[in-house]
Amino acid sequence: MNVLISGGAGFIGSHLCDRLLARGDKVTVIDNFATGRRDNLTPHVNLNLIEGSIADADLVAQAFQTGMPELVVHAAASYKDPENWVEDVHTNVLGSVNMARASQKAKVRRIVYFQTALCYGLKPLEQPITLNHRIHSYGSSYAVSKTGGEQYIDLCGIDYVSFRLANAYGPRNLSGPLPTFYQRLTTGKPCFVMDTRRDFVYIDDLVNCVMKAIDGAGQKGAYHISSGGDYAIKDLFDETVRALGIKLDKDVEVRPRLPDDTFTILLDPSKTNRDFAWKTTTPLSTGVRKAIEYYQQCGISQTFTHLKQMDGKEKKAA
Repeated sequence: MNVLISGGAGFIGSHLCDRLLARGDKVTVIDNFATGRRDNLTPHVNLNLIEGSIADADLVAQAFQTGMPELVVHAAASYKDPENWVEDVHTNVLGSVNMARASQKAKVRRIVYFQTALCYGLKPLEQPITLNHRIHSYGSSYAVSKTGGEQYIDLCGIDYVSFRLANAYGPRNLSGPLPTFYQRLTTGKPCFVMDTRRDFVYIDDLVNCVMKAIDGAGQKGAYHISSGGDYAIKDLFDETVRALGIKLDKDVEVRPRLPDDTFTILLDPSKTNRDFAWKTTTPLSTGVRKAIEYYQQCGISQTFTHLKQMDGKEKKAA
């Protein structure tokens, strides 16, 4: 199969790229390396890398002409700076329009898209959140723009699966609390955790589900990729400390959540469990250990968040 992956040098995209190449598929990757890493991609005879932004319609057209994809995985996203609304619109909205239009022209059979659980808002009306929950993507430029992208994918008329994601983690992940904890603990900086809970999905489990969608499983529309359970952010911190083999002088500070923060974001995966014959299997301790091993081997110089800063210095770990 010929597959085109936008954001193929990023966290999820590069793992999918590895899996597809390993089974003999041909992959074309578009990435501008705003948050992706070059060392996430290993040169391969069946891998073609095109560097640039999906906001560039001509570059997207070139990638489609070169790769002749039968299926598109749209994993590119702007999330580096929560205040950079312009880039969010360029990549997440205009980029999605360009991907959708090029897919129409190329007559691809399916688009696989990644959406954020924040599309349900900062204060979900139910827990766990079902697919019937209203779309209410206010309070986050990332959520607003990613939801716009999802809606343009739906509008283009091509068969698609939009995966609304719980917190994915694992090797190559540079966003969220885990890499932040690692970076601060290994550089002697103070840490704190928020009194919140989140649903964490290890990258291998996530890719297992997406590969089923690539191979035709599932119906047109939205699905959740989630474990169906949640962990306290402190649980994640404790597993990080354990994986590093260190002892702290005192317990980590647990801060009360902010007024605009929700206690938990727990997605209902029942439709995905049924339609994809899939569920998560990786324990948090195993996933954290493998992520820490990657950080120790490859290093991380910066981490990212699509959430606003708590103050001028530190970012929310949620």
